[in-house]
Amino acid sequence: MVSVAVLASHSALDVLDGARDEGLKTIAVAKRGRDRAYREFPVVDKLIVLDDYRDILKIVDELRREEAVFVPNRSFAVYVGYDAIEREFAVPIFGNRYLLRWEERVGPQNYYRLLDEGGIRRPRTFRVDEVDRPVIVKMPEAERRVERGFFIARDRDDLLKKARRLADAGVIKLEDLQSASIEELVLGAHFNANYFYSVVRRRLELHSFDRRIQSDLDGIYRLPARDQLELDPEVRYVEVGHEPATIRESLLEKVFDIGYRFVEAARRLVPPGVIGPFTLQFIVTPQLDLVVYDVAPRIGGGTNVYIGVGGQYSKLYWGRPISIGRRIAIEIREAAERGFLSEVTT
Repeated sequence: MVSVAVLASHSALDVLDGARDEGLKTIAVAKRGRDRAYREFPVVDKLIVLDDYRDILKIVDELRREEAVFVPNRSFAVYVGYDAIEREFAVPIFGNRYLLRWEERVGPQNYYRLLDEGGIRRPRTFRVDEVDRPVIVKMPEAERRVERGFFIARDRDDLLKKARRLADAGVIKLEDLQSASIEELVLGAHFNANYFYSVVRRRLELHSFDRRIQSDLDGIYRLPARDQLELDPEVRYVEVGHEPATIRESLLEKVFDIGYRFVEAARRLVPPGVIGPFTLQFIVTPQLDLVVYDVAPRIGGGTNVYIGVGGQYSKLYWGRPISIGRRIAIEIREAAERGFLSEVTT
Protein backbone atom coordinates (compact mmCIF):
# COMPACT_ATOMS: atom_id res chain seq x y z
CA MET A 1 0.00 0.00 0.00
CA VAL A 2 1.24 3.48 -0.79
CA SER A 3 2.69 5.55 2.06
CA VAL A 4 3.24 9.30 2.43
CA ALA A 5 6.72 10.61 3.25
CA VAL A 6 7.86 14.14 4.02
CA LEU A 7 10.96 15.97 5.20
CA ALA A 8 10.30 16.68 8.88
CA SER A 9 10.22 20.47 8.80
CA HIS A 10 8.15 23.40 7.48
CA SER A 11 4.56 22.09 7.07
CA ALA A 12 5.28 18.39 7.64
CA LEU A 13 2.86 18.01 10.55
CA ASP A 14 -0.04 19.04 8.32
CA VAL A 15 1.00 16.46 5.73
CA LEU A 16 1.46 13.70 8.30
CA ASP A 17 -1.81 14.42 10.10
CA GLY A 18 -3.73 14.50 6.82
CA ALA A 19 -2.24 11.22 5.66
CA ARG A 20 -3.14 9.52 8.94
CA ASP A 21 -6.71 10.81 8.62
CA GLU A 22 -6.91 9.08 5.23
CA GLY A 23 -5.53 5.80 6.58
CA LEU A 24 -2.15 6.04 4.84
CA LYS A 25 1.15 5.04 6.42
CA THR A 26 3.30 8.05 7.31
CA ILE A 27 7.07 8.46 7.10
CA ALA A 28 8.95 11.47 8.49
CA VAL A 29 12.58 12.04 7.52
CA ALA A 30 14.12 14.22 10.24
CA LYS A 31 17.49 15.77 10.98
CA ARG A 32 19.12 14.77 14.24
CA GLY A 33 18.44 17.49 16.80
CA ARG A 34 15.22 18.55 15.03
CA ASP A 35 13.27 15.34 15.47
CA ARG A 36 11.55 15.85 18.82
CA ALA A 37 8.17 17.08 17.54
CA TYR A 38 7.92 14.04 15.26
CA ARG A 39 8.50 11.75 18.23
CA GLU A 40 6.15 13.61 20.58
CA PHE A 41 3.14 13.85 18.26
CA PRO A 42 1.77 10.37 17.42
CA VAL A 43 1.23 10.97 13.71
CA VAL A 44 4.41 9.27 12.45
CA ASP A 45 4.42 5.56 11.67
CA LYS A 46 8.10 5.48 10.71
CA LEU A 47 10.67 8.08 11.73
CA ILE A 48 14.00 8.13 9.90
CA VAL A 49 16.63 10.34 11.54
CA LEU A 50 19.60 11.56 9.48
CA ASP A 51 22.68 13.58 10.38
CA ASP A 52 21.95 15.97 7.52
CA TYR A 53 18.83 16.57 5.43
CA ARG A 54 20.78 15.96 2.24
CA ASP A 55 21.46 12.42 3.44
CA ILE A 56 17.94 11.67 2.27
CA LEU A 57 19.59 10.77 -1.03
CA LYS A 58 21.13 7.77 0.78
CA ILE A 59 17.76 6.29 1.76
CA VAL A 60 16.08 6.37 -1.65
CA ASP A 61 15.93 2.56 -1.79
CA GLU A 62 14.33 2.41 1.65
CA LEU A 63 11.67 4.91 0.64
CA ARG A 64 10.97 2.99 -2.55
CA ARG A 65 10.54 -0.26 -0.57
CA GLU A 66 7.93 1.55 1.51
CA GLU A 67 6.13 2.56 -1.74
CA ALA A 68 6.49 6.13 -0.55
CA VAL A 69 5.07 9.15 -2.31
CA PHE A 70 7.17 12.10 -1.17
CA VAL A 71 5.48 15.45 -0.49
CA PRO A 72 7.92 18.34 -1.07
CA ASN A 73 8.06 21.42 1.14
CA ARG A 74 10.35 24.46 1.19
CA SER A 75 12.84 22.80 3.53
CA PHE A 76 13.20 19.90 1.10
CA ALA A 77 13.94 22.32 -1.75
CA VAL A 78 16.41 24.40 0.28
CA TYR A 79 18.36 21.69 2.07
CA VAL A 80 18.43 18.99 -0.61
CA GLY A 81 18.71 21.30 -3.62
CA TYR A 82 16.96 21.50 -6.98
CA ASP A 83 19.60 19.60 -8.99
CA ALA A 84 19.57 16.67 -6.57
CA ILE A 85 15.76 16.65 -6.45
CA GLU A 86 15.48 16.59 -10.23
CA ARG A 87 18.31 14.16 -11.02
CA GLU A 88 19.11 12.01 -8.00
CA PHE A 89 16.01 11.65 -5.82
CA ALA A 90 14.48 8.61 -7.52
CA VAL A 91 11.32 8.55 -5.41
CA PRO A 92 7.89 9.56 -6.76
CA ILE A 93 7.22 13.15 -5.73
CA PHE A 94 3.67 14.37 -5.32
CA GLY A 95 3.48 17.35 -7.66
CA ASN A 96 5.82 18.70 -10.30
CA ARG A 97 9.42 18.41 -9.07
CA TYR A 98 10.61 20.63 -11.94
CA LEU A 99 8.42 23.51 -10.77
CA LEU A 100 10.17 23.76 -7.39
CA ARG A 101 13.17 25.76 -8.69
CA TRP A 102 10.80 28.38 -10.13
CA GLU A 103 10.27 29.65 -6.59
CA GLU A 104 13.50 31.63 -6.88
CA ARG A 105 13.69 35.30 -7.85
CA VAL A 106 16.91 35.07 -9.87
CA GLY A 107 18.15 32.86 -12.70
CA PRO A 108 16.38 31.73 -15.87
CA GLN A 109 13.67 29.88 -13.90
CA ASN A 110 12.02 32.36 -11.54
CA TYR A 111 8.54 33.16 -10.38
CA TYR A 112 8.57 36.61 -11.99
CA ARG A 113 8.50 34.80 -15.35
CA LEU A 114 5.56 32.68 -14.22
CA LEU A 115 3.62 35.73 -13.09
CA ASP A 116 4.40 37.66 -16.27
CA GLU A 117 3.42 34.66 -18.40
CA GLY A 118 0.08 34.58 -16.61
CA GLY A 119 -0.48 38.33 -16.85
CA ILE A 120 -0.54 38.57 -13.05
CA ARG A 121 0.40 41.92 -11.55
CA ARG A 122 3.59 41.91 -9.48
CA PRO A 123 5.88 44.60 -8.02
CA ARG A 124 8.15 46.29 -10.53
CA THR A 125 11.81 45.27 -10.11
CA PHE A 126 14.98 47.36 -10.39
CA ARG A 127 18.74 47.16 -10.59
CA VAL A 128 20.55 49.13 -7.90
CA ASP A 129 21.32 52.05 -10.22
CA GLU A 130 17.69 52.25 -11.38
CA VAL A 131 16.07 52.75 -7.96
CA ASP A 132 14.06 55.98 -7.96
CA ARG A 133 11.34 55.25 -5.38
CA PRO A 134 10.76 53.35 -2.12
CA VAL A 135 11.76 49.70 -2.49
CA ILE A 136 12.11 46.49 -0.53
CA VAL A 137 15.43 44.70 -1.03
CA LYS A 138 15.18 40.91 -0.82
CA MET A 139 18.41 38.99 -0.22
CA PRO A 140 19.76 36.25 2.06
CA GLU A 141 21.36 36.83 5.42
CA ALA A 142 25.16 36.67 5.57
CA GLU A 143 25.39 33.52 7.71
CA ARG A 144 21.99 31.83 7.67
CA ARG A 145 21.57 31.79 3.90
CA VAL A 146 18.01 30.47 4.02
CA GLU A 147 16.85 33.38 6.20
CA ARG A 148 15.84 36.86 5.09
CA GLY A 149 18.16 39.82 4.95
CA PHE A 150 15.33 42.05 3.71
CA PHE A 151 15.27 45.81 4.21
CA ILE A 152 13.32 48.84 3.01
CA ALA A 153 14.90 51.91 1.41
CA ARG A 154 13.50 55.29 0.33
CA ASP A 155 15.67 55.61 -2.79
CA ARG A 156 19.03 54.52 -4.24
CA ASP A 157 21.17 56.55 -1.81
CA ASP A 158 19.23 55.25 1.18
CA LEU A 159 19.53 51.70 -0.21
CA LEU A 160 23.32 51.92 -0.44
CA LYS A 161 23.62 53.50 3.00
CA LYS A 162 21.47 50.84 4.67
CA ALA A 163 23.19 48.03 2.80
CA ARG A 164 26.60 49.17 4.05
CA ARG A 165 25.26 49.50 7.59
CA LEU A 166 23.74 45.99 7.53
CA ALA A 167 26.92 44.56 6.01
CA ASP A 168 29.05 46.20 8.72
CA ALA A 169 26.74 44.64 11.31
CA GLY A 170 27.21 41.21 9.70
CA VAL A 171 23.55 40.85 8.71
CA ILE A 172 24.11 40.73 4.93
CA LYS A 173 27.00 40.45 2.50
CA LEU A 174 27.48 43.53 0.35
CA GLU A 175 28.43 41.43 -2.67
CA ASP A 176 24.95 39.83 -2.58
CA LEU A 177 23.42 43.19 -3.44
CA GLN A 178 24.07 42.79 -7.17
CA SER A 179 21.98 39.60 -7.28
CA ALA A 180 19.34 40.84 -4.82
CA SER A 181 15.73 41.23 -5.86
CA ILE A 182 14.82 44.90 -5.54
CA GLU A 183 11.07 45.47 -5.73
CA GLU A 184 8.98 48.59 -5.61
CA LEU A 185 7.40 48.96 -2.18
CA VAL A 186 3.69 48.26 -2.58
CA LEU A 187 1.63 49.20 0.47
CA GLY A 188 -1.47 47.25 1.35
CA ALA A 189 -2.83 44.25 3.23
CA HIS A 190 -0.84 41.01 2.96
CA PHE A 191 -2.46 37.61 2.34
CA ASN A 192 -1.28 34.10 1.53
CA ALA A 193 -3.85 32.24 -0.59
CA ASN A 194 -3.56 28.45 -0.36
CA TYR A 195 -4.79 26.68 -3.49
CA PHE A 196 -4.95 23.08 -4.65
CA TYR A 197 -5.06 21.98 -8.28
CA SER A 198 -6.63 18.53 -8.49
CA VAL A 199 -5.60 16.26 -11.36
CA VAL A 200 -8.15 13.68 -10.23
CA ARG A 201 -11.06 16.15 -10.39
CA ARG A 202 -9.54 18.55 -12.96
CA ARG A 203 -10.36 21.59 -10.88
CA LEU A 204 -8.73 24.40 -8.96
CA GLU A 205 -9.70 24.68 -5.30
CA LEU A 206 -9.19 27.64 -2.97
CA HIS A 207 -8.73 26.27 0.54
CA SER A 208 -7.65 29.00 2.94
CA PHE A 209 -5.80 32.22 3.66
CA ASP A 210 -3.11 32.93 6.22
CA ARG A 211 -0.67 35.70 7.11
CA ARG A 212 2.95 35.64 8.23
CA ILE A 213 4.26 36.32 11.73
CA GLN A 214 7.80 37.69 11.42
CA SER A 215 10.52 38.48 13.93
CA ASP A 216 11.36 41.04 15.00
CA LEU A 217 8.86 42.93 12.84
CA ASP A 218 5.97 41.61 14.94
CA GLY A 219 7.53 43.00 18.13
CA ILE A 220 8.22 46.37 16.51
CA TYR A 221 4.56 46.63 15.48
CA ARG A 222 3.67 46.51 19.17
CA LEU A 223 5.80 49.49 20.16
CA PRO A 224 4.36 53.01 20.30
CA ALA A 225 5.57 55.19 17.42
CA ARG A 226 7.83 57.35 19.61
CA ASP A 227 9.58 54.24 20.95
CA GLN A 228 10.13 52.94 17.43
CA LEU A 229 11.71 56.29 16.49
CA GLU A 230 13.87 56.41 19.60
CA LEU A 231 15.09 52.83 19.30
CA ASP A 232 15.49 52.95 15.50
CA PRO A 233 15.86 49.15 15.28
CA GLU A 234 17.09 47.30 12.20
CA VAL A 235 13.90 45.49 11.22
CA ARG A 236 14.25 41.77 10.49
CA TYR A 237 11.83 39.66 8.47
CA VAL A 238 12.50 36.18 9.84
CA GLU A 239 9.39 34.06 9.41
CA VAL A 240 8.47 32.37 12.69
CA GLY A 241 4.79 31.50 12.25
CA HIS A 242 1.47 32.16 10.58
CA GLU A 243 -2.04 33.17 11.57
CA PRO A 244 -5.40 32.45 9.91
CA ALA A 245 -7.12 35.09 7.81
CA THR A 246 -10.18 35.62 5.66
CA ILE A 247 -10.59 38.04 2.80
CA ARG A 248 -13.38 40.36 1.69
CA GLU A 249 -15.80 38.17 -0.25
CA SER A 250 -16.02 40.51 -3.23
CA LEU A 251 -12.27 40.00 -3.76
CA LEU A 252 -12.62 36.25 -4.27
CA GLU A 253 -13.29 36.84 -7.98
CA LYS A 254 -9.77 38.26 -8.31
CA VAL A 255 -8.27 35.57 -6.08
CA PHE A 256 -9.66 32.86 -8.35
CA ASP A 257 -8.51 34.78 -11.42
CA ILE A 258 -4.85 34.89 -10.36
CA GLY A 259 -5.04 31.23 -9.30
CA TYR A 260 -6.29 30.10 -12.72
CA ARG A 261 -3.80 32.35 -14.49
CA PHE A 262 -0.95 30.84 -12.48
CA VAL A 263 -2.06 27.28 -13.26
CA GLU A 264 -2.20 28.04 -17.00
CA ALA A 265 1.17 29.81 -16.97
CA ALA A 266 2.84 26.88 -15.18
CA ARG A 267 1.31 24.42 -17.64
CA ARG A 268 2.85 26.34 -20.55
CA LEU A 269 6.28 27.00 -19.03
CA VAL A 270 6.86 23.92 -16.84
CA PRO A 271 4.83 20.96 -18.11
CA PRO A 272 2.88 19.19 -16.74
CA GLY A 273 2.28 22.34 -14.67
CA VAL A 274 0.82 22.55 -11.19
CA ILE A 275 -0.14 19.35 -9.41
CA GLY A 276 -1.58 19.72 -5.92
CA PRO A 277 -0.95 22.62 -3.53
CA PHE A 278 0.53 26.04 -4.21
CA THR A 279 0.40 29.42 -2.50
CA LEU A 280 0.26 32.91 -3.97
CA GLN A 281 1.28 35.67 -1.57
CA PHE A 282 -0.19 39.01 -2.48
CA ILE A 283 -0.93 42.54 -1.36
CA VAL A 284 -4.39 44.08 -1.62
CA THR A 285 -3.96 47.78 -2.40
CA PRO A 286 -6.42 50.51 -1.33
CA GLN A 287 -7.67 50.39 -4.93
CA LEU A 288 -8.45 46.68 -4.33
CA ASP A 289 -5.86 45.47 -6.82
CA LEU A 290 -4.02 42.22 -6.10
CA VAL A 291 -0.22 42.41 -6.42
CA VAL A 292 1.53 39.03 -6.09
CA TYR A 293 4.91 39.41 -4.41
CA ASP A 294 5.86 35.79 -3.71
CA VAL A 295 5.03 32.30 -4.93
CA ALA A 296 5.24 28.86 -3.32
CA PRO A 297 4.85 26.13 -6.00
CA ARG A 298 4.28 23.46 -3.29
CA ILE A 299 2.56 23.28 0.09
CA GLY A 300 2.68 26.69 1.78
CA GLY A 301 4.35 27.38 5.09
CA GLY A 302 1.15 28.52 6.78
CA THR A 303 -1.03 25.46 6.34
CA ASN A 304 -0.22 24.18 9.85
CA VAL A 305 -2.61 26.81 11.23
CA TYR A 306 -5.47 24.65 9.93
CA ILE A 307 -4.38 21.30 11.42
CA GLY A 308 -7.41 19.76 13.10
CA VAL A 309 -9.83 22.46 11.94
CA GLY A 310 -9.35 22.57 8.17
CA GLY A 311 -9.28 25.46 5.73
CA GLN A 312 -12.45 27.53 5.94
CA TYR A 313 -13.16 27.54 2.20
CA SER A 314 -12.44 23.81 1.83
CA LYS A 315 -15.81 23.08 3.45
CA LEU A 316 -17.53 24.54 0.41
CA TYR A 317 -16.09 21.69 -1.71
CA TRP A 318 -16.21 18.81 0.74
CA GLY A 319 -19.07 19.53 3.13
CA ARG A 320 -16.54 19.56 5.94
CA PRO A 321 -13.36 21.58 6.47
CA ILE A 322 -10.15 19.74 5.62
CA SER A 323 -6.53 20.80 5.76
CA ILE A 324 -4.22 20.99 2.76
CA GLY A 325 -2.36 18.02 4.26
CA ARG A 326 -5.51 15.92 4.17
CA ARG A 327 -6.35 17.19 0.67
CA ILE A 328 -2.96 15.93 -0.51
CA ALA A 329 -3.65 12.54 1.06
CA ILE A 330 -7.08 12.32 -0.58
CA GLU A 331 -5.57 13.00 -3.99
CA ILE A 332 -2.81 10.42 -3.49
CA ARG A 333 -5.21 7.77 -2.18
CA GLU A 334 -7.77 8.28 -4.94
CA ALA A 335 -5.14 8.33 -7.68
CA ALA A 336 -3.64 5.09 -6.31
CA GLU A 337 -7.06 3.42 -6.10
CA ARG A 338 -7.87 4.41 -9.69
CA GLY A 339 -4.51 3.24 -11.00
CA PHE A 340 -3.07 6.54 -12.19
CA LEU A 341 -0.70 7.53 -9.40
CA SER A 342 1.83 8.44 -12.10
CA GLU A 343 -0.39 11.36 -13.15
CA VAL A 344 -0.08 13.09 -9.77
CA THR A 345 3.64 12.37 -9.28
CA THR A 346 6.84 13.19 -11.14
